Amino acid sequence: MQGHEDDVAAMAGRYARRAARAGLYDPLRPEVMQARHERLRVLATLLRRHARAPLAQLRLLEVGCGSGGNLLELLGLGFEPTNLLANELLPERAAAARARLPAAEQVLEGDALALPLPEASLDLVLQSTVFSSLLDPGFRARLAARLWAWLKPGGAVLWYDFAVDNPRNPDVTGLPPAELRRLFPAASIDARRVTLAPPLARRAAALHPALPGLLNTVPLLRTHRLAWIAKPDA
Repeated sequence: MQGHEDDVAAMAGRYARRAARAGLYDPLRPEVMQARHERLRVLATLLRRHARAPLAQLRLLEVGCGSGGNLLELLGLGFEPTNLLANELLPERAAAARARLPAAEQVLEGDALALPLPEASLDLVLQSTVFSSLLDPGFRARLAARLWAWLKPGGAVLWYDFAVDNPRNPDVTGLPPAELRRLFPAASIDARRVTLAPPLARRAAALHPALPGLLNTVPLLRTHRLAWIAKPDA
């Protein structure tokens, strides 16, 4: 138990250091806007291809929701607030999510591994750059097992995370396809490479706001993976 508590504390510290760089993720920055639009477009493609019911009928949890930005985007795609759950480790970020999200949307604060959710109760679980912040492979495996248990048969993990290491940021680790297969060995995976390398995107946007979009047409320059990780039917 103490080892897990140490892991959680270390993760909270990494999130706090990331918050100190929040200005780099200002949604008005052209490279941030370009990455967001691409991510939403690819997410919509995956939902159209794989979702088994209208989005308004699907029950979804986001683990590590931050201040709720991803969930607001999901509402725009057609999800219903009463079917969305949010989880956030840091109290200040959970409070920010509650302030931004509809009152019908429940925000569960604390360690995701301690959430009192029934097994097979969710259609989708979303995680966005959470697993890359878990530097301990054992911690990643425990969280993946919990997400998998919460899913109904035929449900899926919606995954957005680093595919490669960032040599300038020791607080994250890249997660290659082999790691996804290790974490979800029974899954079928539909994955796409997205997101121009952020340091490159920032430098490109300083030259011209359209340049990040042009460079992002080169797949080798994309550093993240967006995936639909499906649980088999019963």
